[in-house]
Amino acid sequence: MSTGTEIEKKSANSLPLYGDNAEQKEPYVSVSSGKLKETKGIFSSLDNSSKESSLGDVTQLGSESINIPVGWPALATQKPQKFYFWNFSGPRNVNLDDVATQQSVFDDPEKSKLYWPIAEYENLHRVDPLARWSWREEVRVLRKIDFRIMTWCAIMFIALQLDRGNLSQAVADNFLDDLGFNTNVFNNGNTVFKVVFLFCEVPSQLISKKIGPDRWIPIQMLCWSGVAMSQYAINSAAGFYVTRALLGALEGGFIADICLYLSYFYTRTELPVRLAYFWAALTIAEIIAAFMAYGILHMRGVHGLAGWRWLFLIEGAITGFVGLWSAVLMPPGPTKTASWFRGKNGWFTPREETIIVNRVLRDDPSKGGMHNRQALNFPMFWKSLKDYDLWPIYIIGLVFGLSSSPVGTYLTLSLRQLGFTTFQTTLMVLPQQVGGLFIMLANTYISEKFNERSLPGVFAQLWVLACLIPIRTFGKNANRWSKYAVTTVLLAHPSNHAVQVAWTSRNSNSVRTRTLSAAMYNMFVQLSGIISSYIYRADDKPLYHRGNTVLIGLACMNIVIYLLVKLYYIFRNKQKAKKWNAMTFEQQDDYSHSTTDEGSSRLDFVFAH
Repeated sequence: MSTGTEIEKKSANSLPLYGDNAEQKEPYVSVSSGKLKETKGIFSSLDNSSKESSLGDVTQLGSESINIPVGWPALATQKPQKFYFWNFSGPRNVNLDDVATQQSVFDDPEKSKLYWPIAEYENLHRVDPLARWSWREEVRVLRKIDFRIMTWCAIMFIALQLDRGNLSQAVADNFLDDLGFNTNVFNNGNTVFKVVFLFCEVPSQLISKKIGPDRWIPIQMLCWSGVAMSQYAINSAAGFYVTRALLGALEGGFIADICLYLSYFYTRTELPVRLAYFWAALTIAEIIAAFMAYGILHMRGVHGLAGWRWLFLIEGAITGFVGLWSAVLMPPGPTKTASWFRGKNGWFTPREETIIVNRVLRDDPSKGGMHNRQALNFPMFWKSLKDYDLWPIYIIGLVFGLSSSPVGTYLTLSLRQLGFTTFQTTLMVLPQQVGGLFIMLANTYISEKFNERSLPGVFAQLWVLACLIPIRTFGKNANRWSKYAVTTVLLAHPSNHAVQVAWTSRNSNSVRTRTLSAAMYNMFVQLSGIISSYIYRADDKPLYHRGNTVLIGLACMNIVIYLLVKLYYIFRNKQKAKKWNAMTFEQQDDYSHSTTDEGSSRLDFVFAH
C-alpha cells in the first residue's frame, strides 16, 4: 500500500479528518494494525514497525478534529466506494439508500472558512455544507456524468488518435517510397512533431485555463483537422516537416486540457479509472483506424492518387466533424450545461448539480480556489513549475516508454520487412491493440484496488524486458511468425500511463499546480518520444540489434527508477510526519489556520506512491 494512517477514537461531534480512501466507522478507531492507539497526527502509523493500512492516500486533511454542530444531518458511515462499469447497480456491500456524503472540512463552520470557494467560483451557488445524498443518487449522477461527459471526451480522443496515428498506416502503403524518403526523414518528421508538441503543451494549457477547455478544445480540433487534411498534398520533405510541426502545435496540450476538464466532474479516486477509459479510447481508435485504413488504402489508384493521400483527407475530415460537435456538446462545468443546443434546463437537475459540486469539493477543497476561466499569472506559474516533489513523476514520464516505444513506432515497417503485405500489416496490429486495451484496464483496476502506483510500473518494465531479450537474440533466419508473436506480446504490455497521469493530479493538491503538472508530465512523455525515435537507426536495420540492446538497458534502468521514486515519496512522507507529530494539537490547529504553505508543500499532505 502507498500510505497508511491511524484514526483516533473521537466523539461524534469531534471527528478527525481523513483522506482519499480513509475508512470511516462509528466509533472511529485505528484500522492500521487492529489496535487502538493514541496519536497526535495522521502520520503516526508511518513508522517502519507498523503495518500499513488500507486507507490509501491522506491528502491535506490534518489530524485536528472538526466540530460538527449539533443537529446537522448525519454523514456516511462508510468510506467512498469504488465501483466500475461492470457494477451496474453501483458499489457492493452498501445499502444504496444510506447517506453517501463523506465527511470533510465543510462540516466544521469555522474550518470551512479556510477552504470556502472564492467568490468567482462558477459553482458557488450550489455549495451547501448541509447537502446530503444517498449512494443510489450518487451512482445515478456518476452514470450520467460518464455518459454525458466521459463518453464525448473519449470520442474526441479517438479523433485525435486518428490524425496522430495514421502516419504509421500511411507508411504501410509505401508513403516513404512514393515520396523518396528514407527512415531518417521519417524519424526527423516524428521529431519535429514531438518537439513542437512538447513546447506547445504549457501554452495550450494556459490558454485553456484562461478561456476554458470547453472553448479551447473545439478550436484545437477544428484547426488541426484542416492541417491533417492538407497532408493529402504532401510532395516534399519540407511539406512533410511543416505539416508535422503544425499538427504538433495544434494537438499539443489536448490531453492535459481533457484531464483538467474531467477534474471538474470527478473526485480523485474516480479520475484514475476514467483516465483508464480515456486511454482505452486510444486503443479503440487504433482498432477502428486499422479497419478504416484497410478500406481506405484500397483506394490507391482512384483519380490516380495513392491510398495514403485519401487516408489523410478522409480521417482529417472526420476530426473536423467531431470538432464541430464538440463546440456545442462541451459544457463549461457541472452547473453550466444549459444552452440552445443542450436544452434550456441543461443536462443536470439542481439536485444533481448540488451533488456533483459538493462531492467534488468535499473530496478536494482546493478545486474551489480558482474559477474555470481564471488564467495563471507568472508568479503562480513559477510556483507550480518549481514544485520539486512532482519532478520524480515527470522523470518517470520521460523514461517509462523508452523501452518499448521504438518497437511500436517501427512495427508496420518491421512487418513489411518480414514480407507481409500492406493489407496484412494493417490488420496484424490488431491483436496487440486489443490485448493492450484489456491489460491496461486490468492494470489500472489493480493499481486502484491495491492503492499502488510505482509497483505496476515495475511489473510493466519486467514484462517488456522478458520480451526484449528474445527479440534481441533473433537472427535473420528466425521464423517471422515467432518474431511477430513476441513483438505482439511486448506491445500489449500493461501501460501505466493512465495511472501516472492521475498520480500527477493527485500529488499536485491544488488547481494551480494541477493545471501545469498535467502539461509538464505530458511534455516529458513527448520528450521521451523524441529520444526513442533515434534508438532505431537506418544503419542498424533490419534486426536493430544495437537498438534492442539499448532497450534492454533502458528497461532495467526504469525498474530502478520506479523503485527510487517510491522510496523518495516514502521518505518525504516520513520527513513531514516527523515535523507534524512534533507539534501539539494546538500547534497543528494553528498551522492549519495560518500556514502559508500551499498544495503538496503542506505538512498535512501525504504523497501517493
